Amino acid sequence: MPMIDNIILRTLRERRSIRKYRDEQITDDELEAVLRAGTFAPTSRGQQSPYVVAVQNVEICGRLRRMNASVMGVESDPYYGAPTIVLVFVPADHPNGLYDGTCVMANMMIAAQAIGLGSCWIHREAEMFATDEGRGLMRAFGLPDGLRGVGALALGYPDGAPADPKPRKDDYTRIVR
Repeated sequence: MPMIDNIILRTLRERRSIRKYRDEQITDDELEAVLRAGTFAPTSRGQQSPYVVAVQNVEICGRLRRMNASVMGVESDPYYGAPTIVLVFVPADHPNGLYDGTCVMANMMIAAQAIGLGSCWIHREAEMFATDEGRGLMRAFGLPDGLRGVGALALGYPDGAPADPKPRKDDYTRIVR
């Protein structure tokens, strides 16, 4: 059976989690393209509940790296040296907030791939931003109270070629007719 193919389907197939980035900062246009793609993600009842914060400030990125590593109990950089860290938050009491934030992050990862950037989904933002330090950062970002972290994207130019995809498991999908 012939497979339908187009640029979007190829982008989805070619996207990989990037775990090594060049030091060079991405351009403002590239950042705007990725962030804008996130704003077009589907959200529950069209409420657009997520908040997205892109951090390029070296000191704040360093603080985020330390906070995330502390949650993990490691000293390594959980954001893999990415020059941009994109944080996604949702109202803690929104019943579909986690799903909305997840869709935003997926859109941004696909957009990054489409324009030649690398990204990697990073966890532990829920724990990071539940702390006094995390709540203080959210206030500094101008966010409303009552949010929780969904996750973050390490974002930048890949340093090296991405790994080949793992083979898809045989029983991944089913069709019931």
